[in-house]
Amino acid sequence: MSSPPRTAALIVAAGQGLRSGSPLPKQYAPLAGKPMLAHSHAALSAHPGIHSVLVAIGADQAAMLEAALGPVAHVTGGAARRDSVRAGLEALAADAPDYVLIHDAARPFLSAAVIDRLIAALDTHEGAIPALPVADTLVRRSGETVPRDDLYRVQTPQAFRFATILAAHRDWPADAEATDDAQMLAKSGYEVAIVQGDSMLEKITHPEDFAAAEARHGANLRVRSASGYDVHRLVTGEDLWLGGVKIDHDKGLSGHSDADVALHAITDALLGTIGDGDIGMHFPPSDPQWRGANSAQFLQHAASLIAKRGGVVDFVDLTIICEAPKIGPHREAMRARIADLLVLKPGQVSVKATTTEKLGFTGRGEGIAAQAVATVRVPEA
Repeated sequence: MSSPPRTAALIVAAGQGLRSGSPLPKQYAPLAGKPMLAHSHAALSAHPGIHSVLVAIGADQAAMLEAALGPVAHVTGGAARRDSVRAGLEALAADAPDYVLIHDAARPFLSAAVIDRLIAALDTHEGAIPALPVADTLVRRSGETVPRDDLYRVQTPQAFRFATILAAHRDWPADAEATDDAQMLAKSGYEVAIVQGDSMLEKITHPEDFAAAEARHGANLRVRSASGYDVHRLVTGEDLWLGGVKIDHDKGLSGHSDADVALHAITDALLGTIGDGDIGMHFPPSDPQWRGANSAQFLQHAASLIAKRGGVVDFVDLTIICEAPKIGPHREAMRARIADLLVLKPGQVSVKATTTEKLGFTGRGEGIAAQAVATVRVPEA
């Protein structure tokens, strides 16, 4: 049986977005809780049919890309969109995929269903585009009505067999502009398939588009809450980490990784909101690579899984249960650290503490427990 085609994705994000009204290029401006570019990058990276994602950025945007996405594959684009796409295709040619999806960062809310339809269309066509039928009445300046039966609003990503679209770009006249890549393919003599687009894929250009996009995204999200609970033993000779903060104490917590019981409870709560198991499934205690590991990476991993599903973390409530140390003096540092790890405002994080009135293992000072509740919004299944 033949292996499935290797599909790469190229996100065009080299523009300055001057019409958006943002002090940042619009692809890095915040939208629905994270930089606009992060939405489409997460959707493409999470899709099982896509093996790699490359971002074409402006010459002075490397630091902004790092801040938005961390270290990801990227290439420097050009002054025009076509130049940026060409630069990305040439970079991909070093290990040429079978298919490529070319997507504009200004269309952040990309569904897996659109990607599925595009890849499937390449079984029989050299290229495919998502589009929506024109619903409004169209008129010329003279007032003449334009028939709309065969008119569509074209979106991205646009999908192509890689060798074909690379050749089309290489053959395109240097002094000619193209509105999109499908136009270039059509000029080369190939038929481009049209698949069903998505109203969520509207392009963001002007300041008012951001508010409309926030509303569209919010309407597609459903609130979920889940809880997490964890316990670790207090022992001598270990550092005490709670809520991502190192606390001076005569004992520390022993167990999985650095045994930060607070971050572990939050991690499990976050995983619970998307029904994705628990911390032990993702980071098994039996695996030696996690011995002494910083629990911050567990928390951020859980948050990244929510982001890849198009979700947003809204609030985290943490309760630490112990007799000692006193949590009050460290409460604000914990809130700030947890907020930083989850890219939240401190006001979106609650840290509380209680005792068991000397009862049980926490009351005897044998260990510390933590429970957490996370509230998120995720796309409707």
